[in-house]
Amino acid sequence: MPKQIFINLPVKNLEKTKAFFSNIGYSFNAQFTDEKAACMVISNEIYVMLLTEPFFKSFISKDIADANKTTEVIISLSADSKQHVDEIIGKAVNAGATTPRAAKDYGFMYQYGFQDLDGHLWEYVYMDPSAVQA
Repeated sequence: MPKQIFINLPVKNLEKTKAFFSNIGYSFNAQFTDEKAACMVISNEIYVMLLTEPFFKSFISKDIADANKTTEVIISLSADSKQHVDEIIGKAVNAGATTPRAAKDYGFMYQYGFQDLDGHLWEYVYMDPSAVQA
């Protein structure tokens, strides 16, 4: 059985965050979504739990990092093509994201990212399959 990944992120406004990611094209698993949390489906193996800050705080003993001031993580996801990367970033910007860095094209790899409404960094990467050694 493949392993599943659950990324947990604190958010200030769950409804705005859900709308933001819906505009990019992501869906949510209703079974694990309520007024405190939303389960965003990336794939059959990858999920992002968007947790209201008070709910997120109930799982930790440290302070919540202010992602607008400090980078706690960069979430990197693969894309099917360079065009797919640009499409996702375009949708994110139209939904209110910012792009803190320009796209990088290394020939065999293309990456571009955005900062979401809470300051979390997301990066989408396309890697030419012919450039990957088996």
